[in-house]
Amino acid sequence: MSSAPVVVVTGASRGIGRHLADAFEQAGYAVERGSSAVADVTDRVAVERWVGEVLGRHGRIDVLVNNAGVIDTEVPIHEADPEEWWRTMEVNVRGPFLVTHAVLPHMVAAGSGRVINVNSGAGVRPGAVASAYNASKTALARLTGSTDLAGRDHGVFAFDLAPGVVRTDMTEAMVAHVSRTEWTDPGEVSALALALAAGEHDVWSGRMVRAGVDTPASLRDRAAGGLDAADRTITLVPWGDDDPLG
Repeated sequence: MSSAPVVVVTGASRGIGRHLADAFEQAGYAVERGSSAVADVTDRVAVERWVGEVLGRHGRIDVLVNNAGVIDTEVPIHEADPEEWWRTMEVNVRGPFLVTHAVLPHMVAAGSGRVINVNSGAGVRPGAVASAYNASKTALARLTGSTDLAGRDHGVFAFDLAPGVVRTDMTEAMVAHVSRTEWTDPGEVSALALALAAGEHDVWSGRMVRAGVDTPASLRDRAAGGLDAADRTITLVPWGDDDPLG
């Protein structure tokens, strides 16, 4: 059984996931690196088997980083391949749901845990192209919010972490970034993830933070001034006291 805190990182074989897994390892965590070869996050049986194996090795899971994700082809919605569109939704939404569903009961039983969902600025707006990616990241934010509401009374907190645009195989292959010269330093993403995992910013649970804009220090300063219920959430502004959606 592990005496070190244990973090599970999905999609850790490359890109942002690898950066995060390496950073947690360097910070002294016992790191379980997920990949499609370890467990397909859209396969409930495979996910539950993997989580069971992790618990068998360590007896605990302190932090879950739902990083595994894909993007659909950059075409307008009427040109999208329906099968690819839905596969993007399954990886980006069903995947984090299944892993959270398997891990959360153990965090609740332990009375402590942090879930970090790697989200995107794409989740707060529609996409002219790659519409499944935008839709999936909006849905992921709702999953984060629901995880926060289910867990916070049990000492479990959940966050959306938008990494900005990190240079990876995925982003370099995107038409949207073909002329990009400025990229988010992966170290900034890791610094935020480690601070969230350490419980330094639980007031931000259920909300989105953004690498390249936010830092652990700026989050502390912003929280000190008080956070409104809608701050850094995807919220429909109501039409008044008689709003039927309120």
